[in-house]
Amino acid sequence: MQNSLTSTLGTIGATQVRFLYGFPFALAFLAIVTVASGAAVPSANERFLMFTGAGAVAQIIGTAMLLAAMRERSFSVATAFGKTEAVQVAVFGLIILGEQLTWWRAGAIVVATAGVFLIAVKPREPWNAAALRPALFGIASGGLYAIAAVGFRGGILALDDGLYFVRATTTLVWSLGIQTLILGIWMSLFMRAALMKSFALWRQSLFAGFMGAFASQFWFLGFSLTSAANVRTLGLIEVLFAQAVSRRVFSEQVSTRELAGMGLVVAGVAALLLAV
Repeated sequence: MQNSLTSTLGTIGATQVRFLYGFPFALAFLAIVTVASGAAVPSANERFLMFTGAGAVAQIIGTAMLLAAMRERSFSVATAFGKTEAVQVAVFGLIILGEQLTWWRAGAIVVATAGVFLIAVKPREPWNAAALRPALFGIASGGLYAIAAVGFRGGILALDDGLYFVRATTTLVWSLGIQTLILGIWMSLFMRAALMKSFALWRQSLFAGFMGAFASQFWFLGFSLTSAANVRTLGLIEVLFAQAVSRRVFSEQVSTRELAGMGLVVAGVAALLLAV
């Protein structure tokens, strides 16, 4: 739904739809879980705000990067680029946390990276900035989503003890609230026309917002139960769903070369999961 709005609202406009129209649904989710469980909403603290704020900002930029990739390549291929996220988590762990990179994990990274380049570079196409730009957008999106996932899990863990689904939903509400505020201010100042158009297209925008919030609710539940790397690696099933959506909704044809590349990306990240 966001991809279909990009031509009308632009990349930033389509990005803000997920947050602006998703925020009310997140509030509804929080009301449901607190009423059903009888639990109170956890109070925010400095550590929670730091992690959640960093994750929110990273997700905004990552979503914009992913939509930019979709404008230049097919929906499913752009999604595959973004799935390098799990590989980048392993690299970040080595650089930032000093986590050991075994030969198995290194091999998995090589396989997934080879898949990305197989998708990115078309036969007989010169290796220049224009040809590689969609791949760079997608890879940047994956890196930012990796930062966002770590931030959101850190935010959930930073809350006081409580039911896991209440902490997860509380973090979702705060993240969407921060994202709505940031993009609302930005678009009011610099992209008022696109903001007004998003209000005019409220039916499509509302559906995109609901689906984004509903999906995020389950991502955050996963983050509250196990590591972000485990959750996002399992989320690679999205590549297969994206392929089905791409063919049925957008009538986009994916070449054998691109399918092979997507297969390598999935295989590489699956190998990382086996190495955990």
